[in-house]
Amino acid sequence: MREAAHDDTNVDPTEGAGPGPDAGTRAGTGTGTGPDATAVDAYLRRLGVGRPARPSADALRELHLRHLRTVPFENLSVHLGEEIALDGKRLMDKVVSGRRGGFCYELNGAFGTLLTALGYEVTLLAARVYGDGGRLGIPYDHLALRVRTPDGDDLLADVGFGAHCLLPLAFGERGDQKDPGGTFRITGAAPDAAGVRGGQDVAPVADLDVLRDGKRVYRLEQRPRALGDFVTGAWWHSTSPQSHFTRSLVCSRVTEDGGRVTLSGRRATTTAANGAREERELGTDEEVLAYYRDRFGIHLAQVPTVRDPHRAG
Repeated sequence: MREAAHDDTNVDPTEGAGPGPDAGTRAGTGTGTGPDATAVDAYLRRLGVGRPARPSADALRELHLRHLRTVPFENLSVHLGEEIALDGKRLMDKVVSGRRGGFCYELNGAFGTLLTALGYEVTLLAARVYGDGGRLGIPYDHLALRVRTPDGDDLLADVGFGAHCLLPLAFGERGDQKDPGGTFRITGAAPDAAGVRGGQDVAPVADLDVLRDGKRVYRLEQRPRALGDFVTGAWWHSTSPQSHFTRSLVCSRVTEDGGRVTLSGRRATTTAANGAREERELGTDEEVLAYYRDRFGIHLAQVPTVRDPHRAG
């Protein structure tokens, strides 16, 4: 989940707990039924693409890149007091009807629901993000997607981490993978603080490390998860004073040229594909609301402000 920047939003700890233990192993609505064709077509229209002829790896790459360019990584709900509901249909509604983005659970939850409806086999995976000093974050810190195609492709998709890979990574590849967002590598995980590699410490189930430009980004479990499993992580990130999401505002997306545009509070940052940055402070509320509208397609009635990060969650 990472980009720059979870407060007392209405994350219901029982939300998504519904069906039995296998429900949601593949991404879906959490109710056992997928979205209808109208909802799927509306989602695709937001991304600016037509319905793929078949669920291929090439189609996934286009959907992945379009998602990053169109649907922003943002934590505005945390500070606007909006409910964060980990339910596939409601997540799709937020992205499509609400013209909003979200953080990892919301973005990858919605994207996984879309991909499943398009015929991909989607498995939700939990990850823990590496922080300062190589310290791992909380369990269910991040949600990523393992996506398989009928042709046998096995890919790691992630549209919910902020600055990360722009295209899906080959899940089984253990060498360097070149991507517009950097050089990535998936390897066997380093031992954690307890001295284990995760799973049962054997290759088929042990945890994996995802690296970007030689730096460990997150530790990925291979065990399939249900969307409801991530409720505790979403609650912590939206309530804990230790979470960077409660301490700051962020809204960010990839630009057409491979750069990035970000609004952190009132600071607007444009980053070119070569890394060059331009920053400026927005002054009036009207400027801030116009920036959300013009750069991210988000129409807000009020300027979000950071809620008290020191309040107990």
